[in-house]
Amino acid sequence: MAKMAKGEISQVFDPWDPAFLADPYPAYAELRARGRVIRYEPSDQWLVPHHADVSALLRDRRLGRSYQHRFSHQDFGRTAPPAEQEPFHTLNDHGMLDLEPPDHTRIRRLVSKAFTPRTVERLKPYVERLAGELVDGLVREGGGDLLADVAEPLPVAVIAEMLGIPESERAPLRPWSADICGMYELAPSPETARRAVRASVEFSEYLRELIAERRKEPGEDLISGLIEAHDEGDRLTEQEMISTAVLLLNAGHEATVNATVNGWWALFRNPDQLAALRADHSLVPSAVEELMRYDTPLQLFERWVLDDIEIDGEVIPRGSELALLFGSANHDPAVFTAPERLDLTRADNPHISFSAGIHYCIGAPLARIELAASMTALLDRAPGLRLSTEPDRKPNFVIRGLEGLRVEV
Repeated sequence: MAKMAKGEISQVFDPWDPAFLADPYPAYAELRARGRVIRYEPSDQWLVPHHADVSALLRDRRLGRSYQHRFSHQDFGRTAPPAEQEPFHTLNDHGMLDLEPPDHTRIRRLVSKAFTPRTVERLKPYVERLAGELVDGLVREGGGDLLADVAEPLPVAVIAEMLGIPESERAPLRPWSADICGMYELAPSPETARRAVRASVEFSEYLRELIAERRKEPGEDLISGLIEAHDEGDRLTEQEMISTAVLLLNAGHEATVNATVNGWWALFRNPDQLAALRADHSLVPSAVEELMRYDTPLQLFERWVLDDIEIDGEVIPRGSELALLFGSANHDPAVFTAPERLDLTRADNPHISFSAGIHYCIGAPLARIELAASMTALLDRAPGLRLSTEPDRKPNFVIRGLEGLRVEV
């Protein structure tokens, strides 16, 4: 492992620096040149920047999204979260994204029964129709904010429709999600934690009431499916259902929203690629994959070290936390030819934007349908779409997105 002084690493990798957030990819290149694993004191993590290592470690069962299935906080050398954050952690810790086997295996199997490829494929006409209606609205207005007018309402409506949340009750979903997801950033502030706790309480109370209604009057929605899902006597507890619904909503739209606006911002900055896409709409599927690679919506995924591991001669002890840098892995020249070039025809594109291993995104097929639907609708119905104002980037690192994307048609 290449050694770096404590101050030196912060000069290369500073996830709180606006200049870094604007374009972290040159810093990632320097990290990859420095070594395969690098200690980063400000977040008490080990940074892993190479594609081969990130991909392998996502599948390595010596690591976990959680450690509480094997260790107490004290045994693991960690401090329990503050008591006032309990509502957030109860909600978060019962979702399958933050569980390990056997609970993860059981919940994912049961959720999969209600989240089948057939269910997702059946949604395709609805997704395409809604994308068309949203783009038509943008065109009628002569433009607007691509984020607020198309990128955001599409996946929120789709996952809400799947869950069976009535249209009249959907307004709080996006604010709740944004407040909860604030806790996934590095070193969230006390105010971020307070907002996340409040959103966790309100969202959980709402879903508890919705589940009670569906128990009395089941429908064909995902909530009803989660209530009915069982296997050899195993059923989801109410808390697991609530946590699963929140996870599906959060994960089911956050990445799609950000992939959409990051992607179009990248296209506006690469007019030759946008022109090629406009000339040949058959490029949409490969364009979706390339845009998710090129400006990755989820930049970092964490793993706890459950048993000592060794990376490039460096022993990473149990109790450590790894920061797997998805954005860096997706720009690794060992895997991607000319990774800094946007190439919508890129054929060999093993990006890891949907993760890998047992925590591979269960909603990846739906996200691809949504991204393709909105892109196709914009190409068909707003062929002259152009940027009207250079966007501001959100001051986030882990979940990478824009504050908005103003366009004209």
